Amino acid sequence: MTKNTIIQKPRKDKMFWIRTTISAVILVFLYYIALTTTDLTYRGSTLSPGALLQRLFWNPFFDDAVLEKVPEYIAYMVETLAIAYAGAVIGAILAIPFGFLAASNISKFSYIGKWILNAIRAFPEVMFAIIFVAAVGMGPFAGVLAIGINSIGMLGKLYSEVIESIDMSVLESFKANGAGRLQTIWYGVIPQIIPEFASYAIYRYEIDVRSSTVLGVVGAGGIGTPLIIAAMQRSWERVGMMLMIIIVVVSIIDFISSRIRRRLV
Repeated sequence: MTKNTIIQKPRKDKMFWIRTTISAVILVFLYYIALTTTDLTYRGSTLSPGALLQRLFWNPFFDDAVLEKVPEYIAYMVETLAIAYAGAVIGAILAIPFGFLAASNISKFSYIGKWILNAIRAFPEVMFAIIFVAAVGMGPFAGVLAIGINSIGMLGKLYSEVIESIDMSVLESFKANGAGRLQTIWYGVIPQIIPEFASYAIYRYEIDVRSSTVLGVVGAGGIGTPLIIAAMQRSWERVGMMLMIIIVVVSIIDFISSRIRRRLV
C-alpha cells in the first residue's frame, strides 16, 4: 500500500439507518414510559444544596453535641470493620473449595461449581442481611453471615479464573513423574495461585468494609444503623460526622491494601 492510497470508509447501507432509527425510537419510548409511570415528586427538605452541604461537612466541627458523640461513632465504625473482617475471612477460606470446583482445568464438574457461585452472586449483601436478620435476629452476627456468604460467591468466581490461568505444563510434569492428584495440586497449583488469592481476598475486604456500612440500615450492625436513624431525623450534622469518619477509614484501608497488594502480585 503506497502513502497516497486513499482509504474509503465503508458506506452505510439503507438497512443500517433503518435499524438505528428504530432502536432510537424504542429507547426514547421506553424512557418516556419510565418517566411518566414513575412518581418523581420531590419530597426532600427545604434546605438549599449549599445549606445542606454546610450542615453535613462544616457545622459538625462546631456542634458540641455532635463532637461528644464522636467516640461512639468511632466505636460503631470499629464494629463495622470487625464485621467486614470476620465476613471476609469466612468468604476467603470457604471460597477456595468452590474455586477449585468451578475451575474447568481442574474439576470435571466445573459447571456445578459455576452454577453455585452464580446463584450466590445473584443476590446483593443487603438481601442476605435481610434474610439473616430475620433468621438470627438483629445485630453484627447477621452482618457477618451476609458478608461471608456474598464474599464466597465473588471470591470463588475470581479464584476459579486464577486457577484456570495457571501453567498446566507444571502439572503435566508432576503427573509424568508419578505424583498423585493431591500432590499435583499441593505442589503444582497452590504455589502458583497463593499470591493472587491473597490479593483478591484483601481487595474483597475493601469492598466488604463499604458494604458493612450499608448493612446496618437493615439492622445488621455497624455504623449504618445510627447513620440511617440520624438521616431519618434529618440531623445532618450527625450524618455528616459519620460520613466523614467512614470516608477517612475507607481511604486509609484503600491506601494500606493497595500497598500490600502491589507487593503480593
